[in-house]
Amino acid sequence: MGSAGEFRLLGPLEVLRDGRVVPVRAGKHRALLACLLLRANKVVPVADLVEALWGDSPPARTRGTLQTYVMRLRQVLGDPTRIVTTPAGYRLSAPPERIDVHLFTAGATRARELEESGDLVGARDAYAEAIALWRGPALADVPSESLHREEVPRLTERLMLLHEQHVDVELALGNHEQLVPVLRGLTADHPLREKFWAQLMLALYRSSRQAEALEVFRQVDRMLDEQLGVDPGEDLRAVHQAILTGDPQLAAPKAAPADEQEPGRLPRGLSDFIGREALVARLNGLFTEGGPGTAVPIVTLSGLPGVGKTSLAVHVAHLLRDRFPDGTLYVDLRGYGLGPPTATVDVLARFLRALGVPPEQIPLDAEESSTLFRSLLTGRRMLLVLDNASAPDQVRPLLPGAASCPVLVTSRDDLRGLIAMNGARRMSVDVLEPAESWELLTAMLGGDEDRAAVEELARRCAHLPLALRVAAANVASRPGGTVAGYLAELPADEPLAPVDLAYSALTDAQQRLFRLLSLVPGTDFTAEAAANVADIEVLRASALLTQLAEAHLLLRPGPGRYQFHDQLMLFAARRRAAQDDEREQADARARLLEFYVRSVDQCATLLYPDLRRLPSAPAPWVRLPRITVAAQAARWLDGERANLTAAIRSAADEGPASMAWRLADTMRGYLWIGKHVTEWLATAKYGLHAAQEEGHKAAEAAMYGNLALLHWKLGEFGTSEELYGHAMTLYQALGNKAGVAGILNNLGLVLMEAGDLAAARDALQRSLDLVSGPNGVKTARSTILCTLGMLAIDTGHLDEAHDHLSESLKISTSHRLRGSEATCRNFFGVVLRLRGEYEQALEHLAIALEIGLESGFREVTARVLESTAVTKVDQGDPHAALALAGRALEELRESGDQQTTTNVLVVMAESNRRLGRLRTADEQFQQALTKANRIGYQPTAARALIGLAATRRLMGVPAEALDLCARGLAIVVDIGLPVTEAAARTELSAIHLALGDAEAAAGERELAAAIHRWTGAKPA
Repeated sequence: MGSAGEFRLLGPLEVLRDGRVVPVRAGKHRALLACLLLRANKVVPVADLVEALWGDSPPARTRGTLQTYVMRLRQVLGDPTRIVTTPAGYRLSAPPERIDVHLFTAGATRARELEESGDLVGARDAYAEAIALWRGPALADVPSESLHREEVPRLTERLMLLHEQHVDVELALGNHEQLVPVLRGLTADHPLREKFWAQLMLALYRSSRQAEALEVFRQVDRMLDEQLGVDPGEDLRAVHQAILTGDPQLAAPKAAPADEQEPGRLPRGLSDFIGREALVARLNGLFTEGGPGTAVPIVTLSGLPGVGKTSLAVHVAHLLRDRFPDGTLYVDLRGYGLGPPTATVDVLARFLRALGVPPEQIPLDAEESSTLFRSLLTGRRMLLVLDNASAPDQVRPLLPGAASCPVLVTSRDDLRGLIAMNGARRMSVDVLEPAESWELLTAMLGGDEDRAAVEELARRCAHLPLALRVAAANVASRPGGTVAGYLAELPADEPLAPVDLAYSALTDAQQRLFRLLSLVPGTDFTAEAAANVADIEVLRASALLTQLAEAHLLLRPGPGRYQFHDQLMLFAARRRAAQDDEREQADARARLLEFYVRSVDQCATLLYPDLRRLPSAPAPWVRLPRITVAAQAARWLDGERANLTAAIRSAADEGPASMAWRLADTMRGYLWIGKHVTEWLATAKYGLHAAQEEGHKAAEAAMYGNLALLHWKLGEFGTSEELYGHAMTLYQALGNKAGVAGILNNLGLVLMEAGDLAAARDALQRSLDLVSGPNGVKTARSTILCTLGMLAIDTGHLDEAHDHLSESLKISTSHRLRGSEATCRNFFGVVLRLRGEYEQALEHLAIALEIGLESGFREVTARVLESTAVTKVDQGDPHAALALAGRALEELRESGDQQTTTNVLVVMAESNRRLGRLRTADEQFQQALTKANRIGYQPTAARALIGLAATRRLMGVPAEALDLCARGLAIVVDIGLPVTEAAARTELSAIHLALGDAEAAAGERELAAAIHRWTGAKPA
């Protein structure tokens, strides 16, 4: 089935049957069908149909002719029951989600709701989905004057409003630059719609194109005067005036991370939480600040499934938030779900990130992470909520060591081991009291229900909150339904199974989606994931998800996201096993995994297009999320990270294995950029095991390379070299020269950072030889040449670096490799700066910065800003350098690249030293030195030592300066970094002068000058 339903009116009329278009050739038949579809599932009077078909000139035998047309339409539709004859007229029966007009209306409503709830990303996607349903003017080939007079203007106006709202959301998300061409098209197509002109002016203004924005106003002013003889409206004039005055309210919004992406965030509590006063009071007393003893207060809430343990824990946690100023940490341990429980190392990684630990500093070992977690909680006042624990061993590694951080655990079991060994207090959560059940049902159903009937319903639900909520939703969903009427339909005196009843009340489409969603291996899912698992349109899936949530069969953890209560997931899985054949289940699971793979691949193309990935095989059509820019790709991956990790594990364990390594491979760049080291390690290992099980050597090599990259970024150079060796052996056995070349290039980078420049040169030259010649891959050659250029800079061969980078730049620009071009121009700028050609350097750096900003390559952008800042320092403009360095740190706030962060700190310290802010400079150099030593980044450690020495000399302690500078010099001489050695010897000369040793000073000065003459580098 296509993306727009079974009946399409938003464009030329189309009918789809079994996925194929069925022609409706007669114009009168199209007019009749359109009229019936616009009022689907309602009786359309004969008079209205006559008006739609013939207007004021009906034929002599009107009713007979109409009956003939209806008969022909029934034949076209292939189902004579679709159009029903009634005494008043005709009714066409069709699910609303099968008609594109109704899908459009539902999509518009959903988008508006998402926008009002604050989920701008979800709203943007929903607006785009609804607009995409239009294939041209509505009813384009339907010959009906009355429909074109009454229905088409209404639909067109709704589309225009949707365009306006969609653009407003995109502007709120900061996507103004991408909107300019879109708005140019909208203003050209709809020149009298002033809202589009105002939005275009705003988008241009926010894109630093103020003159163009003002020219747009002059253009629309002339057009309105010439065509209508009127002036622009008040709103348009207000935007014009605000642009003229530079009104700060026009500034682009700063994107903030969505709350639901915050690790460890406490879920929203129930708005209608009822009862449990005694339990709440007891928990309140146990967690009162300043309680006796030094042991960690631990309370376990145990009880039956569906009794409301999680709701109670979350409710209490919200009530106690003021007592814990350092926050609350929450995790669902998934101890009773269909899949494996949440891994301890993943929970600890999530908590450590929430506590501010940089991603690359989170230990990969669970025990080390647990120790770090406990140490960070010392002195803090936090509440921990560990939900759905199935065993004490799940809980113990997550326990803090401070009494100021109590722990609330929920479990179906009593966790006696936790009570015996950790002093936990067990509180049993029982079913609701009858009065509480009555209160809950009354709140959900209204106060006009018969009390005796409500009490009987509560009794037959065994006073279980989950059962009560499902039953109440089931009653409320029945038109005119009452509790008494609902009970009358049930077998007398039998225990009530509300979930069974709620499920049986669902439509076939709702039941099928509910069952298949139990295949999702992750924690939650979106409408896109649901659409793929069930092979239906996204808007239809969204409507069905809303209906399931309204029936309390699904939960809504955040805007646009849904999840199961674990009991309901088990119920859905049992129904799936009983009702769906194995083939359908396998197909649904394959569609879901393909959706994840293709979506991540779409994001990878935007975020790291130059990163080599495994080739993707032809795949069936997938309903992808609407992602057009890198920032959207990063947000989508952030939201789906846990689900993607679960999908990889599921594919590795249950198959198809290829999905495991394909997903792990495409996620590699994202996990690298975000430094999500625990997920990175897990996904790479799952992918490797899957490849080895299947005997897929190319995938195995890619996974070894994936793991090698991870260990390289963690500073574990020996492990990285070993893993790259495994990958290279496999690629060599396959005869894959491109694979070997890529591995040798990465190995060269590892060896450079490890300080073995000779071995790095050998690896890079071998890599270049493999891709040279007429059959070589030019894009791969560009990357290797750029790396050789970086090496030549380090070794002081600036002419060689210039040649390598020139050739690399030529290839990357001709093949539009934007990421490679930005990186290449950045290092080209470094070469020119070292030669003293500052203006030319800044030209290359400006282009590289533009590419980084346009493409959303935050790490590249930060490196370019750092290089530009160094150039400004060398030019003698430390104020500008500080501003650039500050921007670089802002870019690095999310990516967490510690090497570039360390370099930026050195630039900031050097700028402050030049400005005479010696104490600030001293602190920043020390901070940079600590970071560099921690990650094993010796070149920048040497720079920090040399800068620290210059600062101490100026502070009047030349003896300390001498020791610091000598340490820095020893590092650069050992590695072989002549340019930095020249800087060290220049500083040593100044220190010797401060110590009164003119002869030693002259000697160092001469050595520095000799290095400068040899390298061609100009002294800063």
